[in-house]
Amino acid sequence: MGVLPVPAEVRAILLDIEGTTTPIAFVQETLFPYIKDNVKEYLRAHWEEEECQRDVGLLRKQAQEDSSLDGAVPIPLESGSGEEELERVIQAVVDNVHWQMSLDRKTTALKQLQGHMWRAAYATGLVKGEVFEDVVPAIRKWREAGMKVYIYSSGSIEAQKLLFGYSTEGDILELFDGHFDTKIGPKVESESYRRIAASIGCATNNILFLTDVPREANAAEEADTHVAVVIRPGNAGLTDDEKSYYSLISSFTELFLPSST
Repeated sequence: MGVLPVPAEVRAILLDIEGTTTPIAFVQETLFPYIKDNVKEYLRAHWEEEECQRDVGLLRKQAQEDSSLDGAVPIPLESGSGEEELERVIQAVVDNVHWQMSLDRKTTALKQLQGHMWRAAYATGLVKGEVFEDVVPAIRKWREAGMKVYIYSSGSIEAQKLLFGYSTEGDILELFDGHFDTKIGPKVESESYRRIAASIGCATNNILFLTDVPREANAAEEADTHVAVVIRPGNAGLTDDEKSYYSLISSFTELFLPSST
């Protein structure tokens, strides 16, 4: 590692969150346990609200699509026959959420509910989004050099904005020109990066994607997007082949922008 020159044609930097801008430990030890510990209470408190019903509807639809998977948890419809039935349906939603999370599913339905739960947690100060100390100074420098900066995460756009809007560095949403989640497509499919480039209004080779996941880096590279793999404390280790193949950085400060000279 050391200094990594950014190709001259790059006009936008696309950032993963978990393991790239933010410690994996924050997601694994703070955000996810909050969902597991509080989902039943949240559903009971918000069940009658339209937003919550939309979330449950999406989860129910996902459960139907997952019905052939081993261990899948169905979510029955309500027939309006009292508190006991309501508790049964809520428990089914809880069990479904726990099942999806145990498999590290990235479904839009799951991410949407999680985003709404985290919104309440951030707003009340129960949770603050963590970012590595090199992130904010580096992004400010990139922007001063004329670079656009975007986020692409499997977490919902709302969850992304909460993390950066209620971060340990304060509200840093102004640093980003846009956000993408799995609605644009899975991060391990090359077509997603083509869609992002089209949305931004540039060619795929005008983008540099930073991620800690080689499968994502590979998908981006297949779309002719520049990539670098980020090495952070707590990230999964890389194989020797991955280490020799990919450009690696351990800090955003290691990126060298030709336009910043």
